[in-house]
Order: sequence, then C-alpha cells, then structure tokens
Amino acid sequence: MAKIKKTPRPKAETPKGFRDYFGAEVTERAEMLARIAGVYHRYGFDALESAAVETVEALGKFLPDVERPNEGVFAWQEGEEEGKGDWLALRYDLTAPLARVYAQHRNDLPTPYRRYAMGPVWRNEKPGPGRYRQFYQCDADTVGSASPAADAETCAMLADCLEEVGIPRGDYLIRVNNRKVLNGVLEAMGVTDAAQAADVLRTIDKFDKVGEAGVRELLGKGRLDASGAYIDGVGLSDAQIEIVVGFLTSNLIVEEELRNGPPEPDGRIPGGMGETISGQPEATEHDGRVWNWAILDHLMRLVGSTEIGFQGIKELGEISDLLAAQGYGPDRITIDPSVVRGLGYYTGPVFEAELTFEILDEKGRKRQFGSVAGGGRYDDLVKRFTGQEVPATGVSIGVDRLLAALREKGRVGGTESGPVVVTVMDRDRMADYMGMVSEIRAAGLRAEVYLGNPKNFGNQLKYADKRGSPAAVIEGDDEKARGVVQIKDLILGARIAENATLEEWKERPSQFEVPRDQLVAKLREILAGQG
Repeated sequence: MAKIKKTPRPKAETPKGFRDYFGAEVTERAEMLARIAGVYHRYGFDALESAAVETVEALGKFLPDVERPNEGVFAWQEGEEEGKGDWLALRYDLTAPLARVYAQHRNDLPTPYRRYAMGPVWRNEKPGPGRYRQFYQCDADTVGSASPAADAETCAMLADCLEEVGIPRGDYLIRVNNRKVLNGVLEAMGVTDAAQAADVLRTIDKFDKVGEAGVRELLGKGRLDASGAYIDGVGLSDAQIEIVVGFLTSNLIVEEELRNGPPEPDGRIPGGMGETISGQPEATEHDGRVWNWAILDHLMRLVGSTEIGFQGIKELGEISDLLAAQGYGPDRITIDPSVVRGLGYYTGPVFEAELTFEILDEKGRKRQFGSVAGGGRYDDLVKRFTGQEVPATGVSIGVDRLLAALREKGRVGGTESGPVVVTVMDRDRMADYMGMVSEIRAAGLRAEVYLGNPKNFGNQLKYADKRGSPAAVIEGDDEKARGVVQIKDLILGARIAENATLEEWKERPSQFEVPRDQLVAKLREILAGQG
C-alpha cells in the first residue's frame, strides 16, 4: 500500500514586502490619524470609506510610475471561465477610488464634494528598505471646485495637520509650484513633440538626484551614470537648457537678487485679487510678500510671455495672497519652483510638505528628514468616467513616514503601558477576580484577569512584566478573609531592583496592602506616580 504523503506545514512568515504591526505601533498610528481626522473635519471635510477593491478599468493608467493599467497592482480575474470575468485589483491609492465614487454618486453628492479617507493601499512593486507593498495613506480632496482657494485651503490644512500631530513650526515647510508654469517652460523652449516633452519631464524629475550639472547633461547629449553606463540625452539646444535650468534654480537666482534688494518688476506680476504685486517693499528676503513677489517676477521674466505660463503664475499669486490673508507666511508655506515631483501627473498647483530637521542616516551622516506629504490639482481624473472635466485638488499624507518623523522628534515611540493584571490565587474564586477587574475597568483603567494556568504565581508576574503592566493586584485567601488586597507597583519594583540598595528598598516599598474598597483609589495613585 502506497505511503500517504503528509501535507507540508505552511511557513510562518510574512510575505515579502509586507509586515505586521503590534500594540504600540497600531495605537500610535490610530491616535495620529484621529488627530489628522479632527483637522480635516474642522475644515468641513466628510469621511469616506470606499471599497478596497476596484475594477482594473476603473483604476486606469493613473498610477504615476507605471506604463500599463494592471502593472504595479495586485489584480485577478473574476469568474469561473478563464478569460471571461472582470479584472479586479486592490486599490493602489485613495484618489482613483474617489474619482469612481464621485462619478457614480455625483447626483447625490454636494458640489464641491469635500472628503477625507484613511486606510491601507497595495502596490505590487519590488520591495526594499522602508518600501512596503502595503502601507497607509491619509487623504483629503475637494472635487468640483476650480478655485485656487481650494488649493490654498489644502496647503493651510496640511500645515495645521503637521502641527496638530506634533511637528512644530520651523521643522516643516510646504512648498508650492504649478504644472502650468512648467508647461510655459516647455512652450518657451519650443518643445511641442509629446514624446520629447515627456523626456524633459522625466529629466526634470531627476533634479534632486543628479543636480544641475546632471540635468544639463541629460537635457543635452547625455551622461555617464554611476555604473559607467551611458544615458542618452534629450538633445535640447544650449538656449533651451538654460530656460529649464533657470526654472529649476529659481530659488537660488532669487536669493542672489534679493541680497541686492528687490529687483524692479520686469513684467505683469498677478496678485490674488486681480491686482499687481509691485513697488519696492522694504523687507528682508525672508518676508513672505517680498519673497513671493520676487519669485513671481522671476517666473514672469522666464515664461510670462506664454499664455499657459502666465495662467500658472497668476494662480500661484492668488494662492500666495489667500494664504497670507489667513496668516500662513513663508515660514510655513512658500512658492518654490524647484518642486518637480509629480508634475507629470498633476494639471495645476502642486505642493509638497518637507520636514526640515536633521536626522542621522544608517551611516551616521546628517541629512534632512525629507518629504512626508504631497498633492496637487488633477482636473482630468473624473473625466475618464463622465466625459466632462471635473476640477479636483487634494493632498495625501504618508502615514508611516510621518510616524517615523514623530519618533525622531520623541513625540511617539515610548513604551506603551499594559493593563493592570489581576492575579488568580484560587481558580475557584474566578468570579471574585472577574468582579474586581470589572470594577477597575468601570473606573476607566485598563485591566485584565490572568487567564493562563494560575498554579505558578511567578509565571503570572512574568506575564505581567511581558505585557508591560504597571501594577498587579493580589488577593489570596488570607487577604480575602481580612478584607484587603495587595497591589504591586511593577514599574517602581523594576527600577528599585535595578538601581537601589537594600536600605532604599525599605524606604520605597513597591507593594502595598489596602482595604478592598480602596483598590481603585490606590491604583490611581500608583499610576499617577508612574507618570
């Protein structure tokens, strides 16, 4: 008789590119998201929880870094007959589902529709250090408004969110640019071919990696990369390259100009109320009015002669004035043409929140923390469903990145306190212990009864230690007969055991006997003493 093969046991391991989250991590994330949701709600946004699964057709080609609709997503075909069912996929972000939701329910939704959403998204990409295939996003979007006020409000709300969760003013900067200004750059250069324009966009996107010199080479004849391989260039002329570099290095150019005083305006510089930012304001280069005036003046000289470029500059001017009216200066939100990430995806204003404080990398080198959020205007997304252009703007906060930043600032990441553990001295008296723990919980304290084998009392205290419990409650037959309980301060006991002498033990007891009716009061006192 043939020997029956045993079914191999599955490996107990997390799939590649995924991770598990425990206790404190989950709590920290939930608390941070609750704070952000509070800001969104205060701004008048409503919560939306859309399906985690969408049709591949609905997702479309709006994953910014892939070429094919179902590349980069976890997709499968539905139906029993192969090749005949719909293709479904896990959502890769929270924006594509919003476009579908708005198109589907637009007759029942207000216009503009303002929603926020929080939840996991999935990307079928190659994982790497700190790069997971499942991660959290936290979005807020306004659909149905073309007003730059919607973009300005999104930037202000993002600043409020960062401060609400614990990033102090001065440790972050929200930088604002406009895709229309970049389109003006392309027009001023005379680039009309779509393929060449796409090559220019991809090259601009590498500015923060290869720097000015690298961008010049890539826009021209090409360059050798770090591996020694030759990368073909876009083939632009020197004059065309100068326009691109003048756009990317606008901040450096303006800083140099402002050292010699604000320059005379060389063109129409549109402001937020249809006026013109002009004159010679007497302020330093760090003054918001002067800085934005100078940046807009520089952009006017660069691309203001093009219709699309002028429109983009006008929108930036309006956003600047609207933010200033609300008290958001350049110390928090500033116009910055060097923001180029995502300009191939967005259709108008684009913004990025960058944390400016320094951290040490894995090699011990100082570097800035970097970006934790980004967004912008994407007026073409809903059009895929309706055939009509629907303006939209929004922002997405990288939850894991922001949590990592808060840990760096010491705002989260401490050891989470576990529950008070009620030990079991007599298993026949479980009802007494359950009554005791219920009383503690009713007082608003976290508590549990030990549910393992109560035979070994030492194991119960080891369990409490592993749980990070602040205190253990003990009531044996003797305590029950005398109407008292023992409360062991586990935090103080551990500290004394590590650092104190025998005499200090006597002076600072870590175990207390109190009347049974004073159990909750004493627990409160102990927990308060632990901070």
